[in-house]
Amino acid sequence: MTANPTACLLIIGNEVLSGRTRDANLQFLATRLGEIGIPLREARVIPDVPETIIDTVNECRVKFTHVFTTGGIGPTHDDITSECVARAFGVPWEVHEETRAIMAADYARRDPPVEFNAARLRMATLPRGAVPIRCTETTAPGFSMENVHVMAGVPRIMRSMFEALAPTLKGGQPITSRTVHADFVYEGQIAEGLTAIQKEFPTLDLGSYPYYRRRPDGGMGGGVALVAKGTDSGAVAAAAQAAFALLARFGEAREGEPAPE
Repeated sequence: MTANPTACLLIIGNEVLSGRTRDANLQFLATRLGEIGIPLREARVIPDVPETIIDTVNECRVKFTHVFTTGGIGPTHDDITSECVARAFGVPWEVHEETRAIMAADYARRDPPVEFNAARLRMATLPRGAVPIRCTETTAPGFSMENVHVMAGVPRIMRSMFEALAPTLKGGQPITSRTVHADFVYEGQIAEGLTAIQKEFPTLDLGSYPYYRRRPDGGMGGGVALVAKGTDSGAVAAAAQAAFALLARFGEAREGEPAPE
């Protein structure tokens, strides 16, 4: 079986590193890429520092099939992702005339019209050779430069850009997963058995995720969810069945995710 393509996500922005902004894109991208069959193998949060962006893009684009970036393509001075990608590829950063015309027309027809100033023109300035990613949320595009896909940091715009890009991505086998859980069962009880299941299914990702629940007597207690994930749906189902049986040795095992507390 041919190995699936792989992906890396670069979350770019000082505001994420400072805690000012909470990233809301990683979970969405990891889930959607898994559905396409492009597992996300790495995610990094990096600052708005040109040398860091350039070096990281160049490192990751040779290591992974696809590199996705979020953040840093707006109109302000610290939105430098686009020009850094141009430098990473060694090409000019220049006004993309088709995009300029689309954005100018969009601003002109607004009521009242919006000035298409130098700051907004930055969003129509792309690395030479880039392919715009156009979406329904904005006329300011993301873009693809070979295997690097540059998208907005604003979640609703990023999601729209990704869905516009998704049909062009060649994926592999979709990633499937099964979850089982049990309240008031603890990782220390099931660790040895879980290791044995992982050895039996070495091609799967088998994870253990503790959670907390209120006991009937009002005190707090724990629980654990076990997740089997991989491209072989038969193996995933068998591993989940084995995990269910393991949990059932120590408590009341259930299919699926634990209900929200």
